[in-house]
Amino acid sequence: MSIFSKLFKLFLTVVLMPLIPMALLLAFYQNRQKDNILETHYNLAEIVSYNIKNYAEDLTWRLSLAQRLVTQSQPGSGRTAALREILAENPDFAFLALLGPDGKEQVRAVRHPQAEEGEKIDLSADASLPAMARDGRIHLSGVETAASWPVAEFVFPLSDGTFLYGVWSMYNLLDNLQQMRIGRTGQVYLASPQGQILSLPYQWRPDVQPDKLKVLLSGKNRFIKNFKTPFEKYAGAFAPASALDAYVVVLQPQEEAFRSLYFANVVIILFLLAIATLAYFGALAFSRSLGEPIAALAKGAEEVSHGNLDHRVPEEAGWGELRQLIASFNQMTADLKDYQALQLKTQISEMKEQIFRSVAHDLRAPLLGLQGYIYLLSSGKITEEQRVEYLQRMEEATKNLTSLLEDVLSVSRIEAGMALPQRQQVLLEPLLQNVVHTSEPVAQQKGLHLELQVPAQLSAWADPKLLQRIVTNLLSNAVKFTQEGFVEISAEENASHTIIRVRDSGVGMTEKQCAEIFEKYRQVDENASGYGLGLFISRQLARAHGGDLTVSSVPGQGSTFILTLPKEEK
Repeated sequence: MSIFSKLFKLFLTVVLMPLIPMALLLAFYQNRQKDNILETHYNLAEIVSYNIKNYAEDLTWRLSLAQRLVTQSQPGSGRTAALREILAENPDFAFLALLGPDGKEQVRAVRHPQAEEGEKIDLSADASLPAMARDGRIHLSGVETAASWPVAEFVFPLSDGTFLYGVWSMYNLLDNLQQMRIGRTGQVYLASPQGQILSLPYQWRPDVQPDKLKVLLSGKNRFIKNFKTPFEKYAGAFAPASALDAYVVVLQPQEEAFRSLYFANVVIILFLLAIATLAYFGALAFSRSLGEPIAALAKGAEEVSHGNLDHRVPEEAGWGELRQLIASFNQMTADLKDYQALQLKTQISEMKEQIFRSVAHDLRAPLLGLQGYIYLLSSGKITEEQRVEYLQRMEEATKNLTSLLEDVLSVSRIEAGMALPQRQQVLLEPLLQNVVHTSEPVAQQKGLHLELQVPAQLSAWADPKLLQRIVTNLLSNAVKFTQEGFVEISAEENASHTIIRVRDSGVGMTEKQCAEIFEKYRQVDENASGYGLGLFISRQLARAHGGDLTVSSVPGQGSTFILTLPKEEK
């Protein structure tokens, strides 16, 4: 993950984290405000319930005038006339009847003639009549529907032990309720305990399923948060109208009831979205302004670590202290380049001195020998046999000089990257056999057993000339440092590499010597002939092939050099 991505996520998290409690606060606020709105509906329902109670008490006061049935009227037609007077004085009474102490109808008065021949009222089976007589107050029944008009029955005890029975038309009450509004479309309704909305035939009422409303009215929670009907969702509240054994229900379309809350929520959500958007782009801009210079510095550090000291970080990529940091980094890189150049000059000088010390003796001896032989040959004072011998020695001295110079040139080519192998498939058996033939005379002279173990048709993906040079160098070193025993060359392959081993029973090396043996101008035996370049050149040539050259050794038990070459990529 890039530094920009990390910074962006960090800044965005820091800025947006406070939005989480704000969202929780919004949810709490929404529920609280809904409760406040529904509290208003509930208060309205209680007010209406209280008014109904007052209406019932007013009905009790009006019925107290019915005592004249006892005091001012005579039994029979006199009381019928009194009932008609009471019926005329109370337009909301649809029917009146005088019941005897036993609860059976004695006389009646009706507003509509068709009710004259109706069934006689008989409440003799009602066990609550004695209690009503003692109470002396009006008793209202539950609301019922008669000919599509909501009505309620009442019983009022009179002083002589009789009862006034009547049917109260709820026309005025329901008409008044229909006029009540909350909001534009919210209304107040009267509902029976069975969930039936009571209304006049011409009044509109919501399409409420009675069984669902009955369940709602039987619950303890007076608030209606989400009451679904086939065409609308309602919110509201209800309160019991104890005087009528009914419920006052306030219903308002949910969309209208919570409109102000929804509007506030939309404003808050838009505000939060605006904050989130600003936070996003702010974090994007800030992380880019901070991430780009850091990324540029990281890129510069990577280039410097790869040795590219010419790389410069653009100062305009930074701002404030970052610009100063970039300038300091560029100055450090420039100083490091100057130091590297100075150090390189010092290393080159030391290397020259080291090379000179390492090869000066070997160069001086052949040159002095050649100078002496040239002087003797030019003096004319030597015999023919001596002349031939001196020429042979001069030839040997020039070969040593040529070998030394070739090694030095090989090191230079390798370090300059010019020793690029021309790889091809090379059969190992003839190549290694040729190397063995070259070292065989010296091995026989020392009494060493020289052995070659190479599977037939085994090949390697390598430059044949460079491969032969590597193995020749390894074999000649093994013969050189082995006084008795054996020298063995073996080859094998695995799924990805070809492996050549040169094993001997020579003097062996310590762990420290194994770590130093591949350095330039290093030899295990400082008194041995040579310049300490062979193994360095061999390892570099092996690595130029994409492989490697390693050694494992035990002092006094011999050494094994392992050349690993990758196979051809198909």
